[in-house]
Amino acid sequence: MTAVMNSRDAQADDDVQTKDSTEIKALVFVRDRGIVVLWIVLILAFSMWASPFFGTWGNAVLIANAAAVAALYAAGVGVGVMSGALDISIPGVAALAGVVCGKLVTSQVSVGIGIVLALLVGVSVGIVNGLIALRGYNPLIITIGTLSVTSGLAAVVSGGYAIPGLTQLTFMGTARYLGLPAPVWIVIVLYTVLTVFITQTRHGLRFMAVGGNMEAVRRCGINSSVYRVLGFAIGGLCAALGGVVSAAVSSEANPSASPGIIFTALTAVALSGVALTGGRGSLPRVLVGALILATISNALTIKGIQPYWSTIVTGLLLLFALGMESSVKTAVERRLMKAATASAHSGRR
Repeated sequence: MTAVMNSRDAQADDDVQTKDSTEIKALVFVRDRGIVVLWIVLILAFSMWASPFFGTWGNAVLIANAAAVAALYAAGVGVGVMSGALDISIPGVAALAGVVCGKLVTSQVSVGIGIVLALLVGVSVGIVNGLIALRGYNPLIITIGTLSVTSGLAAVVSGGYAIPGLTQLTFMGTARYLGLPAPVWIVIVLYTVLTVFITQTRHGLRFMAVGGNMEAVRRCGINSSVYRVLGFAIGGLCAALGGVVSAAVSSEANPSASPGIIFTALTAVALSGVALTGGRGSLPRVLVGALILATISNALTIKGIQPYWSTIVTGLLLLFALGMESSVKTAVERRLMKAATASAHSGRR
């Protein structure tokens, strides 16, 4: 009789563990793939709502082009968050890099040299941010300070006025290659390189580990400081590239640091499920986050709805993404704890 009861209890525990395992897999799917499902649903919904103009190849190219610049900034924010630091200085770095490139190009300096120096400006700011952060200061406060500094420097370099007539940068702005705008190709290359680095290289894995627990990585004998600075440097590079591409698209370099840049980038990163505590995330999902924002804005524009509604929707999406991330994380932790308790109980019997 006792043996039968033990067998029934064991079977019940197995059923509970199987159910918990299924629920955990479902929650992880929502966390890791939910954003792709959301984008597909939005495309289908908008194809019917904004028919016949939304569901065309030409409009798809417009959405991709609109998302491209935002995706460059989102890559910088995303990489920074994955490494354990939120970089707020990206709008200022973008403005400074843009005007440096514009100033050099209009001063008869080689276009290639102008672009390289502009990108080096971004990397340099990132390294400075990283070195200061290593001294124990809060990265958020540091980057707010460098945002102010770089914004001021952009105005100093440009004399406070936009630098127009940057037709030399057309090749990476309004030009098209194989039917796609240049910024889209730049985003494809950037995301491919960074994704391969993070997921397929030893240094990339260490980089992510530092974002998760810098002290634990240090105790393993790895120079965690290098990877923390690297995160800031990559963020600065992405911001500078975004600034140069923005100047190329509009044919002018604007010294104003737009706060909308960081807002849009943060929303795309939050939508992608990147853990704001660092150590976990996916750049391809960040790209999908940027595409979702561009898709919503495009559909509302086609329907003639005022642009401020797009801002409202973006803010609501940010709040939704933060709430979803917290809820899924808590639910997964509870299921794992429950499964571990059930397993320990079964082991004692």
